[in-house]
Amino acid sequence: MKHLLYLSVCLFCITTVYPSTDCVGKNHFAKTSSAAIDTTAEKMLLSQRISGGWPKQIDTKAYDYDNAWSTDFIKRVKAGFNAPDATIDNHATSREIRYLVKSFDKTQNKKYLDAAETGIRYLLKMQYANGGFPQFFPDTSGYRKHITYNDNAMLNALRVLQDVSESKNGFDKTDPELKKQSGLAVEKGISCILKTQIRINGKMTVWCAQHDHLTYLPAKARAYELPSFSAAESVDITRFLMEVKNPSDQVKEAVKGAVAWLSSATIIDFKTERIDAPSLPKGKDVVLVASPGSKIWGRFYDLETGKTFFCGRDGIKKTSLSEIEHERRIGYAYYGTWPEKLLTREFPAWLTVNK
Repeated sequence: MKHLLYLSVCLFCITTVYPSTDCVGKNHFAKTSSAAIDTTAEKMLLSQRISGGWPKQIDTKAYDYDNAWSTDFIKRVKAGFNAPDATIDNHATSREIRYLVKSFDKTQNKKYLDAAETGIRYLLKMQYANGGFPQFFPDTSGYRKHITYNDNAMLNALRVLQDVSESKNGFDKTDPELKKQSGLAVEKGISCILKTQIRINGKMTVWCAQHDHLTYLPAKARAYELPSFSAAESVDITRFLMEVKNPSDQVKEAVKGAVAWLSSATIIDFKTERIDAPSLPKGKDVVLVASPGSKIWGRFYDLETGKTFFCGRDGIKKTSLSEIEHERRIGYAYYGTWPEKLLTREFPAWLTVNK
């Protein structure tokens, strides 16, 4: 009933109070007879699912909370209220929770805090008993059920819960019971991260972008996302562990193991370049070129050989970027410099106080 009330209020505010508001890049507030209204927050209330979380897109496009919504668009958003497509992918749910908490602080409109707390309860509900988070909930079909580090999905959820537990970043007004539950959830999340860290001959390395929620083993997601050592995702997982206060010996060893692996995976004297390619779609291409002094990392490393590999929509491993179809070459990051700052600045600073 609370959700239905939110939707009714949202629909009224967006279509009646702000029939032609254009929110491009701005927050718009107005005073009603009872409380201040934030039109961006109103849209977030409208798009919140019955599960308490938020979807990441509508009609294959990300939700745009900044611009005005037409009456027809609002009807389509409202029609999805019961859909099971809430997710933590692409910053969905964590983004809305954080915005609503800040909006409550500015407007003191209680319904924004209520909606944020409902979102927090959604995060707590979707977490597995082992501490992991699926990519979607309640729809956990296919690879959506995997413990998902890809695009920092699980970390975004844990960081929200961490802020709730520590009353940081605007979460000091949330229900005290949520603080306790969130603290326990973060502890379970850290435990899951440690359990999923890949070990080779007893030696700790890094993580895959997703892991089986029962066996903890690296798992496949999309056709071009095979089980692997995943350099990109492992950087922020390592950072998250480095943020743990008074880390245990196990956490310290996990960080050191990950950093050692990332260091060993460095590709020296190469970089990627986006070049003009008039004969190809969109007139661009991405190539690997020699570059003395440069450092780069592959996104995926083979679990058996430790060498970089590449995979397109055919799901077949390739040994070079040039073998991947053009659409994926320019549309997916197979190389990057993700670990550079971690290795050169952040880890050395952390190590001075965490021997």
